[in-house]
Amino acid sequence: MNKLLVLGYVWPEPNSSAAGSHMLSLLILFIKQDWQITFASPAQQGEHKVDLTELGIDEKTVALNCSSFDDFISELNPNMVLFDRFMLEEQFGWRVAKHCPDAIRILDTEDLHSLRHARHQALKQNRPLTKNDLNSELAKREIAAIFRCDLSLIISDYELQLLKSHYAVPEHILLHIPFMLDLQNFTPSKNSYSDRQYFISIGNFRHEPNWDAVLFLKQNIWPLIRKQLPKAELHIYGAYPPPKATQLHNPKQGFLVKGWAEDAKQVMEQARVCLAPLRFGAGIKGKLAEAMFCGTPNVTTNIGIEGMCMGLDWSGLTTDLSTFDSQEDCAVDFANQAVQLYQEETLWHQKQQNGYQLIKANFNQDNIQTTLLSTIQKIRDNVQTHRTHNFIGQMLQHHHLKSTQYMAQWIEAKNR
Repeated sequence: MNKLLVLGYVWPEPNSSAAGSHMLSLLILFIKQDWQITFASPAQQGEHKVDLTELGIDEKTVALNCSSFDDFISELNPNMVLFDRFMLEEQFGWRVAKHCPDAIRILDTEDLHSLRHARHQALKQNRPLTKNDLNSELAKREIAAIFRCDLSLIISDYELQLLKSHYAVPEHILLHIPFMLDLQNFTPSKNSYSDRQYFISIGNFRHEPNWDAVLFLKQNIWPLIRKQLPKAELHIYGAYPPPKATQLHNPKQGFLVKGWAEDAKQVMEQARVCLAPLRFGAGIKGKLAEAMFCGTPNVTTNIGIEGMCMGLDWSGLTTDLSTFDSQEDCAVDFANQAVQLYQEETLWHQKQQNGYQLIKANFNQDNIQTTLLSTIQKIRDNVQTHRTHNFIGQMLQHHHLKSTQYMAQWIEAKNR
């Protein structure tokens, strides 16, 4: 039997974040293959965590910088290990390579953390992104982890191209795996244009790009929209809203911070337009995939649509941040497009249809899953040959094993 160990940065919360939903879709795929799956994490369990044991997955808590993991993985002896984000490969990768050298190592990047960080730094300094930003210390760590793994799952075609062109990562250790949506029984939304009465914005408040977008809405964009649409409402949803977010709630301004949504699809399907003024970030956006699935056109930025279109027409209107000299000008453009999409029914229907076409073409799980499973099997059948074509990865693995091993052992000894 195939035995898979998944090392999670966090416990999956599919109703809280796109990352949690994406991880769950991977786990369900692997369950269908009759793989024996163990999900282990050093993280605390959140209040919205899904019960993996109900799916037949073993749950284990593991410790950082502790040799107890060596005993755990030696006894489990998986033939496949999936790291959830590069930080988990940094922490446990050398132990996996040492105790289970023949197990194939897969990295689920979720998004390129270094790209998101670089864009955030450029935004805070009010300047364009540079090549030096892309070559940060964080990037060196993240790209090294990608090289060390047998396969890395890349969610965005933009990031796939960046890894190949800028960082010279070999193509055979990368695989484009976007969101995998179950479209077998998909039916368009029955909620018509006239049935939908408010704007919506949704996203986990612990994710910095989402919090920045909420502030941008509150301070810059929403006042401009309300000037043109005095009775409009904006409903803000997201898991883990901090007090600084709930304090923005203002019914008189139509700015309603709703917090956690028990059924995100239901509230999305009742909205007329989804607003996602993302000024930095990486990967692809679960909120926009969900909006398309629910037939809700959107207004977003060039960051929002990155990695989502894949050559097709977008399901809404966009503000290209790079074409404006100030955030005030960006806000004016974004607000005008939001009002236009909210008021023009013909345009709204056109963008809704674009969304349906886009998710069917780009996020159909049947096609993506077939590619993923065949790639994993191909590597498993020829793992040593596969690794010989990635000398840089072997070199980095050699030095990582030594340096990280001694650092971890020093931390463990210090903690005694």
